[in-house]
Amino acid sequence: MAETALARPGRTTRRVRVVTSAVIVTAVALAVLVVPPLAQLDQQAVDLAGKLDPPSLAHPFGTDDVGRDLLLRCVYGLRVSLLVGLVAALTATVIGTAIGALAGAFGGWTDRIVMRAVDALSSIPHLLLGIFIVAMFRPGVWPVIVSVALTHWISTARIVRSEVLSLRSRPFIDAAVSGGASRTRVIVRHLLPGVLPQAGLAAVLMVPHAMWHESALSFLGLGLPSHQASLGNLVQSARGSLLAGDWWPTLFPGLFLIIPTLALAGLAGAWRDRINPRRKSELML
Repeated sequence: MAETALARPGRTTRRVRVVTSAVIVTAVALAVLVVPPLAQLDQQAVDLAGKLDPPSLAHPFGTDDVGRDLLLRCVYGLRVSLLVGLVAALTATVIGTAIGALAGAFGGWTDRIVMRAVDALSSIPHLLLGIFIVAMFRPGVWPVIVSVALTHWISTARIVRSEVLSLRSRPFIDAAVSGGASRTRVIVRHLLPGVLPQAGLAAVLMVPHAMWHESALSFLGLGLPSHQASLGNLVQSARGSLLAGDWWPTLFPGLFLIIPTLALAGLAGAWRDRINPRRKSELML
């Protein structure tokens, strides 16, 4: 009875956190889907007469240093960050799942070579490698997606490999092999379905991480063109305004980055606890 009473506050807190995260993610999804068709944004418009206006009824988030509505630019920037995060996370998950399944299923020298390559790549900081990749292309969305995807598959590969190694020792795998199933059939019909929940969870956990990397690259001037709305570009262009005492060009883009990513991470954490409560730390990216 005492343990149950003590556990209830924890369950209530988790439920509130999940509901709050779900509400925020739903609101973000509606904003990026509904607002752009209703309110078109001219990325290169300039209104110097209304630059750096503080928040008001006409401009709830104020205006930036060239007079553009900051709320609309934040929504457009969030749409770009979500696009990069979702596509890069999906691509990285596919790459990591394929490589991890290959290493775990074949074992032996294949596993050793693949994992040594994974260890070598993981020794290089993600951001540094991402800068090197994106610097080879012209600024744009797709170079950022490629950069993030090619630097974020490593954790998924390790997760999938460990899960495949665990599945290989199960009796149903032995039964399939004894029944004459080929290695390819065992991988496709038995091993991959067993690791899909973990791979999907890794993809969801990767989305906030990819959004932060896109913003970091844009902040450094290596992501999207400077005139195009992205959260990293908005924060970068607001540095001078912040030094002059104008706080809103920095605060609101920062909140648009922090709050949705925390909400996505909260939902992913709840999913992680549900499908694998005893191995939480293994899935942290």
